[in-house]
Amino acid sequence: MFKDVVGKKSEKIKNIIERGLVKRFAEAIGDPHPIYIDEQAGKASRFGGNIAPPTIPRTFDYGVVEGLNLPKKGLIHGEQTYHYNRPLLVGEEVYCYMELKDYYEKTGKNGLMSFLVVKRYGEDKEGNVIFTEGSTIIINEAVREGMKV
Repeated sequence: MFKDVVGKKSEKIKNIIERGLVKRFAEAIGDPHPIYIDEQAGKASRFGGNIAPPTIPRTFDYGVVEGLNLPKKGLIHGEQTYHYNRPLLVGEEVYCYMELKDYYEKTGKNGLMSFLVVKRYGEDKEGNVIFTEGSTIIINEAVREGMKV
């Protein structure tokens, strides 16, 4: 179903780590740590400024992979992992893109399931990787059938 998109990448998209976004995100996840929202705490930290919560990259724009047309509903969020080389700093620009790493299928008690493995990247202006995010998207039989229409 998606074997032809494995190995494809999206274009890089500039995202800005905005203070308001960080504050709203920290509040939404119930983690009002001062390192995220208090400017004085950020300045006094070893980072010299506020940082973003580690799962905030989930809200970023990673561009579009040509040929990847997933449905808007019915997907199952599988595994998700993050790896950081350093924290994301409030106010910085991050250039994000994604790559489709793998696609495979398995038959289970509810029919044929598809697994799409995606890796997302966030880089600084110089192209240094700040973080990577790996995730698996699961597409069940009912969703697969609806995609064939």
